[in-house]
Amino acid sequence: QVQLVESGGGLVQPGGSLRLSCAASAPIFSEYIMAWYRQAPGKQRELVAHITSPGSTNYADSVRDRFTISRDNAKNTVYLQMNSLKPEDTAVYYCAASRIFTYWGQGTQVTVSS
Repeated sequence: QVQLVESGGGLVQPGGSLRLSCAASAPIFSEYIMAWYRQAPGKQRELVAHITSPGSTNYADSVRDRFTISRDNAKNTVYLQMNSLKPEDTAVYYCAASRIFTYWGQGTQVTVSS
């Protein structure tokens, strides 16, 4: 069983930055593909970014060049640095860990508004 705890969400003005963190209780964290998803009101959950253990990353077109996903295997933690935030980035952001099964965190709210 893997438990994921997100933190770092909040209210930020357009153009601002936030850094999300996800702490995992995975037995062998380095074997998991880690990802961030988001779900805006009335919309389906979408993949924001994912990172493999060697560090290969992939981003949604809507966040490429603004968001950066990273991981610290020694700390069992994955991060999402979000810069140049836009109102359309407003959503609940979820951390996910995948190996054989996919595990989800409880989500953290990000609101971009002036």
